[in-house]
This record gives sequence, structure tokens and C-alpha cells, in this order.
Amino acid sequence: MNPRTSFSLLALALAAALAGCATTPAGAGDGATAPVAAASESSQAKAARLTALYDQYWEEVLKLNPVQATFQGDPRYNDQLPDFGTAQFRQQQHDFTTRWLKTIEDVGPEGLDGQALLSYQTFVRDAKNSLESEQFPDWMMPVNQMGSMASFAVQLGSGTGAQPFKTVKDYDNWLARGNKLPQLFDTAIANMREGMKAGVVQPRALMVKVIPQLDALIKAKPEDTLFWGPIKTMPKDFPAADKARLTTAYRAMIGEQLMPAYRELRAFINDEYLPATRDSVGVDKLPNGQAWYAFNARQRTTTNMSPAQIHEIGLSEVARIHGEIRKIMAETGFKGSLQDFFQFMQNDKRFNFKDESALLAHYRALEAKVNQKVPEQFSLTPKAPFEIRAVEPFRAKSAAGGEYQSPSEDGSRPGIFYVNTYDMPTRKTWDAEDLYLHEAIPGHHFQLALQQELTNIPKFRRFGGETAFIEGWGLYAESLGKDLGVYTDPYDYFGYLQNELWRAIRLVTDTGLHSKNWTREQVIKYMLDNSAESETQATAEAERYIAWPGQALAYKIGELKIQELRDRAEKELGDKFDVREFHAEVLKDGSVPLEVLENKIDRWIAAKKA
Repeated sequence: MNPRTSFSLLALALAAALAGCATTPAGAGDGATAPVAAASESSQAKAARLTALYDQYWEEVLKLNPVQATFQGDPRYNDQLPDFGTAQFRQQQHDFTTRWLKTIEDVGPEGLDGQALLSYQTFVRDAKNSLESEQFPDWMMPVNQMGSMASFAVQLGSGTGAQPFKTVKDYDNWLARGNKLPQLFDTAIANMREGMKAGVVQPRALMVKVIPQLDALIKAKPEDTLFWGPIKTMPKDFPAADKARLTTAYRAMIGEQLMPAYRELRAFINDEYLPATRDSVGVDKLPNGQAWYAFNARQRTTTNMSPAQIHEIGLSEVARIHGEIRKIMAETGFKGSLQDFFQFMQNDKRFNFKDESALLAHYRALEAKVNQKVPEQFSLTPKAPFEIRAVEPFRAKSAAGGEYQSPSEDGSRPGIFYVNTYDMPTRKTWDAEDLYLHEAIPGHHFQLALQQELTNIPKFRRFGGETAFIEGWGLYAESLGKDLGVYTDPYDYFGYLQNELWRAIRLVTDTGLHSKNWTREQVIKYMLDNSAESETQATAEAERYIAWPGQALAYKIGELKIQELRDRAEKELGDKFDVREFHAEVLKDGSVPLEVLENKIDRWIAAKKA
């Protein structure tokens, strides 16, 4: 399936969504502001002082955002769960970001170069964006079909996610964290009521999907819930007394705290919130919505492009890729229209997997095939392993076709490529190679795992991320298929073109939804008319764009920039161009804004020419 996204930064994204911030990870604490740098301070001393400040900053980030620490593999705060949605927490975020922006700007960029300048520019830019985002009340809409604290809690507490369940202490940590969840649910309900008063509510088309999601999680018996998973898999070497105590405590937590909270949330959404939801789908229909979407577009693409400019790029790319697909039609001898070919690719049973086992085996075989060619394209590769897993059934219906989760810092959790096996007839063989390249190797696994291994950069960069770079790299990685030994079959190459087409369509449809009065149905029809997507896929994607305005713009804009920079380097360097060096240069500093990437590559080209 084409629709996919990366949840590698899920902890940051969740905290941002629940608390209403946009980019900079929020922390807390009232540490003293650093003094202004002395004019005579050397560049090296200034860089060292900034490095120390960034370390202090990140420690404060983890202290107030313990979920980020958990995903990072830092266990110190695994029993803690702040109420991200409260006004008090949002004020802490504001005060924290304001204080740290002043701290870093007081040191100033004068005399900095290399990594030090890159870190300074990124920190200041992200902090200013975070403060700018506060005018847009994301916190009033904390629940949609793509995610909420309700679904996130299951991922943490089921025993299969980032929350560890290896020791008795681990089990007690989740007991403490899980018992805090009902308060977060209450805050989400209160915030949604505030949104109802302010006219900031979700579209009805999204919220009707949330009710069955909650129904699937609510069970009469604790033993039947996904939260019982850690008890089912409790290590055999735990002392008998701890086993008995934990079993009793988990039964009480699930039955007396969590399930009542889920039922209350479900009742509120069904009885109060759904009648107040809106028929419109664009964020531009909300108060200050046009500015909200324009901000999202700039933020997600790390450019100054307007929605109108992005829409036109999308239309141009759709037309170009259609031309490439017509070449595949000629190569395979297909007779008929472009739409006929899309229908053939979607409906011919030769492109179906026999079952889930066959699908997973196919993806695992791709790993060995691609790895043989990796040394020809990459000199810089991550140390962390990765695994391929099926998306958990409870979230598969609304999940993307593939997702990647970064490895933990301590190496206890590998990078994970999640493949969606829901609605098997829609999972096509021709979609597998490019999906693997995007989500696993050399896409998200290379980029995100390498970033975590960059111990020489500040942790806010190491564990943060720019969507346009991350997803732009993922889409660029798909273009390397022929060099990596795949796309040897024209139908598999069609899969790559179809997915590139899909990202171009995103530019058209996302901007259409949120700036050009397009309806949900209009978007679905455009997707079906212009690509080989099934109605199931097109519907899920359209609703994803409605839920996450602007997020889908990042992929194609980022990929176009990386490809532009490669073309520039090949042209200017000629025989001196080495694709392995280019890829290392792109990846070696982690994800950066696209303008920063362009400046970096230009400096690299100039140095190679010298």
C-alpha cells in the first residue's frame, strides 16, 4: 500500500499534539539563564559553552517530557506522565522555550562555524517556530482517527512498544504511569469542550472513525484487554510474591481506572462531541485557519513556499510522472488508457500476496537483496539492527501501509519497520520494493538510526527531526532502487513511479483540502482518477491529510530538494562526484532544514572543486 508515514518521532509528536506546540521539544525547570557571552570569548570557547547549554537544555526536556525519554531508551522517568494538555503545562512550555531562546541568543552566533553554527541556527529557528505556533490551538483537538492519548497509551502499555517490561521495576513503572492516564483523558475531554465553545472542532468525517477504534479497546474483563499483555508475558524468573502483587495491581488498574476512562471518553465523543463536529474538512475553515495552514505548510516543508505555490508544483509533478508511467505501459505492451492501466495494476490477481506470511517473507527477502548493493551506494551506514513486524491489529485499519520506529539509544530496541497486513488484497507485490527502500534500507532506518549515533551533535538535533528532510530522504531513497538491485521488473518500477506520483498528488490534495475548498469526496476522486490507489487507501489518506494539515507536503518537497542538490553536485563535480560521498554528506549531520542542507551541500561542492 502506498500511504505510509514514519512514527519514529512519536513521542515528540504526541507531546506536541497534546500540548499544542509545533516543533521544539518542550521541557521544564527554572534553571538560571546563562550570562551573555563576553566580547573577547573565542569561537572555540563559545562553541563549547553552547554545547554545555544544549546538554542542560536536553536534560530539562527529558525531565518534563518523560515520554520522550522513554522513546529515547532513557529509563529514568518511565514511571512519570505529565498532563500534557493542561493550561499549566502549556504555560511551562512557553516559559521554557522563551527562557532558552533568550539564553542561546544571548550567546549569539558571531564567530561560530561548522557544527556549532548549524546547531545555533537550528535551535533558534525551532524555538521561534514553537512560540509562533502557540497562536494555533491544536490542544483543543487532541483526538482524531490518526491518534490520541487513548491509542498511544495502548502502544505503550501493551508490552510491545517503547515502554520496557523486563524487570519488576519496569512493571511498577507502568503501573504508576498507567494510573495517571484517566487524568489525561479528563483533560482531553475538557479541552475538547473548550474547542466546542470556540468553534475549534474536528471534522465529523474523522470522529466517526474514532468510535469503533475505542470500542475495539474497551473490554469487560481486564484479561481481555491489550493492557493485559505484560501480565501474559511476565518473565518466569520474577519472585512469586511480585507476580501475585503485580497481577492484582494490573487487574485493578485496568478494570477500575483505564476501562472506565475509556468508556467515559467514548461516551463524551459519541454523545456530546460528534453532534458539535463540523461538516467542513479544511483547517482554513477554523478561526485564523488560513494563517494556521500557511504556517503548517512553511513548518512542514522548512521553506517559505505558499500553499498556492505548492499546489502548482504538485500539478506539474503529477503530469510529469504520468508521462513516465505511459512509458511503462508501452514497455509491457498494455493497450488502453492510463486509468485502464491503473485499474489493471490494482485488480490483476498476479499482484496479490497469498497471505500475511507470504507478504512478510517477501519483505524479509528484500533485506538480503538490497544489502548486497548497499556498499556501492553508501560508505556511511548505521550500526543498529532493524526488524520487520506486522502492524498491531488494533490500529491496522487506520494505520499507514508502512511505518518506521527508531531504535532506542541504548540498543535494547532495534529499528522497527511495521508493515500493514490489514485488507490483504490491497497490499500489492509491486508496492513492496519501494516501500522497503523508503521505510527500512536505505530510507528511514539509515537516516534516523545514523542520526541517533551522532554523539558529536547536541541531543536536541540527535533526537529531534525535520519532517521535510526525514521524509524527503525516504522518498529519495526510493529513487535508488535500480542502483540497489531492485525494480528489475517493469511492474515493480511502476510501483516506484506510482508512489512518487502519490507524493505529488499529496501536494495537490493537501493544499486543495486546506486552502482551496476541496471536499473529502473531491480529494478521494482526484486520487482514484490519477493513480492506482484503491478506494480503501485513498479514503485513509484523505482522512489523514484532514487530520494532519500540511504534514503530507514534506515528502515531495524534501525529495525534490535532495534530488536537485544531487543533480547540481554531479554537474559541477563531473568525474570528482562520488555518490557514496554525496550520501554521507547528506546524512552525516542528521536532519536539518532544507535551506541548511542546501548551504551545506554547496560548501561541500566548493571544497571538492578546490
